Amino acid sequence: MTQLTTYIGTSNHGFAQYAQDELRKLFPLTKFTLLVPTEVFYFQVPEDTTDVITTMQENEPIFLRHVQPVHQEWELSHTDADIAHLTAWLREAYAAGLFGYGEKIATQIRKEERADVPYAPFAIKAAIDEILTAECGGEPVVRYADHIISVYISAKKVYIGISKPSENLSDWSGGAIRFMKEEDQISRAKFKLLEAEQRFGIDFSIARKAVDIGAAPGGWTSLLLERGLKVTAIDPAAMNPRLLGNPLLTFLKKNANDVKLRENEFDLLVCDMSWDPRQMGHLVSDLLFSLQSGGTAIVTVKLMHKKPFQTVRDILRIFEDSLFLLKAKQLFHNREELTLYLQKI
Repeated sequence: MTQLTTYIGTSNHGFAQYAQDELRKLFPLTKFTLLVPTEVFYFQVPEDTTDVITTMQENEPIFLRHVQPVHQEWELSHTDADIAHLTAWLREAYAAGLFGYGEKIATQIRKEERADVPYAPFAIKAAIDEILTAECGGEPVVRYADHIISVYISAKKVYIGISKPSENLSDWSGGAIRFMKEEDQISRAKFKLLEAEQRFGIDFSIARKAVDIGAAPGGWTSLLLERGLKVTAIDPAAMNPRLLGNPLLTFLKKNANDVKLRENEFDLLVCDMSWDPRQMGHLVSDLLFSLQSGGTAIVTVKLMHKKPFQTVRDILRIFEDSLFLLKAKQLFHNREELTLYLQKI
């Protein structure tokens, strides 16, 4: 008999259907149930866990931000008995070897707004952490865990599963990566590049010179300067005045198609423009002569026409002679866009 494995998947709001379409291509017999419209869904795959996780990791969906296994589920009692069920199952999971003695364990709890329960997520975490420390020799942590205990409370049920962080596609709860806002932060756009840096494992410090196309007011430029790169920022709009005195910055207050760059001048190109994606693609393509072979490009693509897969295909077709796609992903901070991570051929 074919094993049936169960998961909860999460996308950015409005993109659950696209995440499901991608999963259906990987696993044609998958069945879906929406938990939070357009964002969170329950799905069952008629394959074993190892095969499902391996396939998702090797062919990671663009719009699936986070996935967690469901090893057990119960109808909500809407009483503290729900917590008792969770802790009893946790003891069974430990006895069955789903996690080991002395491990670092992150407990991630999500509760839907519609879930009418008399307890808060921190009460569940406190009960689980007590068992982890007292009975399993475990160390509760927030990040860099050996295993993650995922609890999801819907309007009708509670779901629990245990997995390694890499199996969830993100080690943040629901894939909702959070950065602390700096007091003098230029723009929240910086979070998009910070997330791409972490999500794609990019080491900006190995680059020397970067060009930021459509840079104003300077969110992405500010991060690259912090990483020690020499940055050429291009935009007809004004940059934040605090950046202009930085000796590593060259600011060209022009349209990108009016600048004169040198061939192979940069080893990093970034672009985060609120343009029609095809216009952006052609503009970037015209400047790729300035990016060295083997150099990196990070480009956000605005999903303006609600045809995301066609949009990605169109952009990659524009880039195909110069850039090779390493990863395409809708990051948590992308909202109505996605990020392409590419390498110069």
